[in-house]
Amino acid sequence: MRAFVFTDPALTRRAGQFVWLELNIDDARNDAVAERLSCEALPAFFIVNPSDESVVMRVVDSMSVAELEAFLDQGRAAVAGDVPSSSLDGLLLRADRLDGEGKQAEAASAYREAVEQAPVGWPPYGRAVVALLFLYQALGDQSSCVSVARQALPRLSGAPAGVKVANSGLDCALGLGQGDPERRATVAAMERATREILATPPAGVAADDLSASYLSLISARKDAGDAKGAARDASAWASFLEAQAAAARTPEQRAVFDSHRLSAYLELGQPERAIPMLERSERDLPGDYNPPARLAVAYLRLKKLDAALAASDRALAKVTGPRRVQVFVVRANILVEKGDASAARDILQDAITYAELLPPAQRSEEMMSELRDRRDKLGAKTPRR
Repeated sequence: MRAFVFTDPALTRRAGQFVWLELNIDDARNDAVAERLSCEALPAFFIVNPSDESVVMRVVDSMSVAELEAFLDQGRAAVAGDVPSSSLDGLLLRADRLDGEGKQAEAASAYREAVEQAPVGWPPYGRAVVALLFLYQALGDQSSCVSVARQALPRLSGAPAGVKVANSGLDCALGLGQGDPERRATVAAMERATREILATPPAGVAADDLSASYLSLISARKDAGDAKGAARDASAWASFLEAQAAAARTPEQRAVFDSHRLSAYLELGQPERAIPMLERSERDLPGDYNPPARLAVAYLRLKKLDAALAASDRALAKVTGPRRVQVFVVRANILVEKGDASAARDILQDAITYAELLPPAQRSEEMMSELRDRRDKLGAKTPRR
């Protein structure tokens, strides 16, 4: 969004309409605000009413310029207290407010009601469906997620939101229990829908939304036991991302694709393909922890452990917040690979100690439990002399 969308000249006219704030949730100074906003996933965008600091609207995930424009228009009207033009728009406004307050189940119910009442051609339909599917995934309601996605897709033909809806529907289908008698057919149907959209992407769709579709297709092929199909999708994914990176106009735009490119190369068993790209990003973006953190992962897969540790050192010097915990975990994996279980255990303890200092919104019991389990599996601590 920062590299591609917020730099679009079309947004220039918006400069005086809002007070713009970029919040780095990895910075401890922003802990209180991040906790109040309930940032379950990133990127997340909020429109806040200045009179009482309530969240009137939020969107989780990236947006195209057109989607952002619609988001801003609707949020501005909500803050201004404009009377909704219809009961349906009022229902959507209520759903947005509940979502902004973190009331997931109530928000999902309101979005579901709005989606079911929406006539053909209702402009916010795609946004409402995407928000509803995100909430169902957060609530673990895979069945409702799939049901809504399948009903909505025909109405979203040719719309950018259709990419996210198909992708979410496929992810939710894969999340259905293995004992579900409809699981195989549901996964197959959502996989077909995702492939059809990917074959002829809608105009204006964001590249990272298409990229996420490739990852879901790979998961579907693995779920079907089709290793060759997964490899074909990974190869197509890598080619797509390389083309997008080659067309980038700035280092920031090019680096947007680094994370997914690394994942594609790891899927292909070719981590060496990521090294030149990540080295270039580290040179171009010296203040960013991401390139060295990703280099540590790539070098680990290549068994170049000293290079992996050096990259990890560079990343740790720059990273704060919950992402620092991830860098600690990779470092522990490197040390295990080097045969130093004691040092790996110490690093995981450092990660636990650091995570315990994070605000509740930036850590979870699941994360803490996983860190402790990893530490304990490495055996008893060796006394230091």
